[in-house]
Amino acid sequence: MKQFSAKTIDEAVKLASEELGVEADELVFKVVEEKKALFGKKATIEVYEFSDVVEYAQEYVKNVIESLGIGGVKTNASLEDDIIRIEIDSDHNPILIGKNGVTLQALNEIARLAVSGKFRRRYRILLDIGDYKDGKYSRVASIARRVAKEVQHSKQDATLDPMPSDERRIVHNALSNFSHIKTESSGEGRKRAVTIKYVE
Repeated sequence: MKQFSAKTIDEAVKLASEELGVEADELVFKVVEEKKALFGKKATIEVYEFSDVVEYAQEYVKNVIESLGIGGVKTNASLEDDIIRIEIDSDHNPILIGKNGVTLQALNEIARLAVSGKFRRRYRILLDIGDYKDGKYSRVASIARRVAKEVQHSKQDATLDPMPSDERRIVHNALSNFSHIKTESSGEGRKRAVTIKYVE
């Protein structure tokens, strides 16, 4: 975090934008001080950098897991294609993954909401344990490709089982170059699913 001071908030934002090389509307900041005195004005803002967001996400995830009574928690954060990826290792990885990855998905959603609430901006966050997600992505992409080939042959649309947004994204990407195939997401919340459609 860095602080920038000027006569007004707008001037402080402009100063931060120039120094950090970030567009003003992309800055994430909070107002620390705004004084309007008789002989002058002063405004100070505290600007969060992306490294602050990553650090907060990593620490938040670790604290949540430890609050569940799970020990030996280690986290490692990295940035991949604008996604904050946090690798987790603990004494009880299977418990944190849960049946069909449900617990891991819930942790992921809690972390995403916490980070977005803290920094007032939506961030894409991916939690993974022992490459569970990578393995799941491979299986999801494989199923999507198999179903897409069936749709190409039968010319009948097919809807996959409901899945979280990160897995739906994998399906869309896996089938983006398939001829005569279009993918669409529909449904609400946990029932949101991808339909693989045949197009002439």
